[in-house]
Amino acid sequence: MKTEIFPNYQAFINRTDKRINGVSPKFAEANPGWDARRGNQGCWNCSGCSDCYSCSDCYSCSDCYGCSNCYRCSDCYRCSGCSDGYSCSDCYSCSDCSGGCSDCYSCSDCYSCSGCRDCSGCSGCYGCSGCSGCSGRSGAKGKSPLREFPVIPSIHQRVLEAVSKPDALDMSNWHTCETTHCRAGWVVTLAGEAGKDLEAQTSTQFAAMMIYQAASPILVSPMCFFESNTVAMADMERCAKEEKRLCPATS
Repeated sequence: MKTEIFPNYQAFINRTDKRINGVSPKFAEANPGWDARRGNQGCWNCSGCSDCYSCSDCYSCSDCYGCSNCYRCSDCYRCSGCSDGYSCSDCYSCSDCSGGCSDCYSCSDCYSCSGCRDCSGCSGCYGCSGCSGCSGRSGAKGKSPLREFPVIPSIHQRVLEAVSKPDALDMSNWHTCETTHCRAGWVVTLAGEAGKDLEAQTSTQFAAMMIYQAASPILVSPMCFFESNTVAMADMERCAKEEKRLCPATS
């Protein structure tokens, strides 16, 4: 995909063709060959990327998607805020991670998780190894917090059905009214009183993320809660389709 120079990041965000890569004038001046065609698309100020999508300020990335401020990533998906992260590999749905993560997914606010392997559903962790379903721990073992969260059967299909009704989806607010919510708001609402209680004790974003993880192996990045109606709808349709494929008996 071609790359163009934009006067600033806001101008890049407002571009008509979202597939086009963008660079700032300063970046273009410092990086000869900035306009070389590569497999990436929708990236900003990327260098050495290959087949990336929606990355920002990345370096030597490969097959990444939705990354931001990454460095030497590989095969990442929907990472965000991986500032000063180094040599991340095979990460999925990470947010604000730093320090050599490997094979992690659905992490949030992790730091210095060097040597972590096969982690799942982490949040606020530090220096963990071989964890599953962690939340705010430092390599501690114990009961997975996922067991404490409400479960919505066929959650992706239930959510898609809810948001597909007229004027039911508004990604600009968690809850607009009783019949209009954003994606995370609908997840909490469909979970009933248990969902509302979890939301009151934590936040709408955290509650929705944990309910999703408790109900389905199809991971949803917390960054998906801050997208436009169109982008959010497309991802909810994708998740519902994948859910039907993985669990046809419950569809």
